[in-house]
Amino acid sequence: MIYNFLSEYLSIIIFLFIALFLSIGFILANLLASPSNPDPEKLSAYECGFDAFDDSRMEFDVRFYLVAILFIIFDLEIAFLFPWAISLGSIGLLGFWSMMIFLSILTIGFIYEWKKGALEWE
Repeated sequence: MIYNFLSEYLSIIIFLFIALFLSIGFILANLLASPSNPDPEKLSAYECGFDAFDDSRMEFDVRFYLVAILFIIFDLEIAFLFPWAISLGSIGLLGFWSMMIFLSILTIGFIYEWKKGALEWE
């Protein structure tokens, strides 16, 4: 019983021990080799060159989120289109028309966003 277990899973167990050993080793090497006195330049304000003068919880324009959501939607649409196109010969007319319904719903959503002006920048 134990021999069957070891013969099937020994390589996975060895791999996990090596990964654990390397991970702990890299963390310890980082702790030992990294400097503990940061440079004042590293602690200075980042990118803009001056300290923040306003609250970091300022309002964002909602269009940033709308564009991100639209990107995700159309990215997922493409992810669905590739396997559908490959298996189109075997899924028949039902698969074809179900994808046409899916694409028409996405097109209606895109036209709605376009008419609402979510894609226009001022």
